[in-house]
This record gives sequence, C-alpha cells and structure tokens, in this order.
Amino acid sequence: MDVKGSDVRGKLAFVACLLPAAWLGFAALTDRLGANPIEAVTRGLGDWALRFLLITLAVTPLVRRTGWTWWMRKRRMLGLFAFFYASLHLLGYLWLDQFFDWSEIGRDILKRPFITLGMLSWLLLVPLAATSTRAMMRRLGRHWKRLHRMIYVIAPLAVVHCFLLVKADWREPLLYLLITLILLGLRLPILVTRGRQPAT
Repeated sequence: MDVKGSDVRGKLAFVACLLPAAWLGFAALTDRLGANPIEAVTRGLGDWALRFLLITLAVTPLVRRTGWTWWMRKRRMLGLFAFFYASLHLLGYLWLDQFFDWSEIGRDILKRPFITLGMLSWLLLVPLAATSTRAMMRRLGRHWKRLHRMIYVIAPLAVVHCFLLVKADWREPLLYLLITLILLGLRLPILVTRGRQPAT
C-alpha cells in the first residue's frame, strides 16, 4: 500500500472540501454575492451541505462498482463535512437572518415547513456526527450501522427542504431529487437482503 500517496490524497481531499467555504467567504468579503449577500451565503452553505450528504451516500455504490476502496476510508470525513456545512447553514439562518431572536425562530420552525424540515435534518445529523469516531464505533458495535442508516432519511428530508426553499428555478432541486432516488435505489437491494438475514 502506498501510504504516502494515500496521505497526500487525504490531505488534498480535505482541502478540496474546504474550498466551497473559502470561496463563499472570499465572495462575501469582495462583494461578489449580488444584492442579497446574506441569503447567498446561507443558501450556498445549505447547497454544499446537501451536496456533501449526497457524495457521502454515493461512496458505497461507487466503491462496489469501481473497487476504489480509498473512498470508503474518506466517507467519515465527507459525512462530517456535510454536518459542518449544515451547521454553518443553520448558523447563518440563526445569526445573519434572525439575529438570534429565539421567539421569532420558534415561530418560524412551527409555521414554515422548509424551516421545520431543515431543522429536523440538522438534528438528525447531530447523532451521526457525534458518533463518527472510532471509539464510538467500537462502543456501539452493530448498533452504529443502524444509527448511521438515518442518512437514508436525512437525504430526502434535505432535498424536500431545498424544494420548499426554492421559489422559481426548480432545476437544481430536481437534480438533487434524481440523484437521491438513484442512490437510494442502488442501496435498496442491499437493505432488503440484510433485512431477510436471520438475527444472530
């Protein structure tokens, strides 16, 4: 195994995952985000949270069809970056949009479905991020995989959140929906097979 090569690829992948946040920060500082930079930053962070979620979901099918096992070792990192961008997206809403007005935020969660689904998606991501360490994997044992299958629920919720957020151009949400359906469809035979296996 080329350990050095693997380390270099890992560092490059980590830097690449940070580039969207770096670009949004640079664009905000140089006034490149249009008439509503707060909305652009918040929505951009949300878009990248969903993209990293779908990339994470794509790792297993990709490895099964290509044999590129290196991606499997980076799945945890990709999932954590999905949580990272989702948390920044949430922070943008709480801080830049609502200025931490908790009563208004509470009304938003109850009255606006896309806020409700976005908050629910983030809350479901929290236990996945909190149990992403090797120590937690060992502690939870087989329950770890069951917990992390929540991604199959989180991804569709995040796509619906994106749909409800968009007011006019549906092309990007439709693309996310198509990708999500394909990725879940690829996993369905595996999940059915596992469900039929007798308990040990």
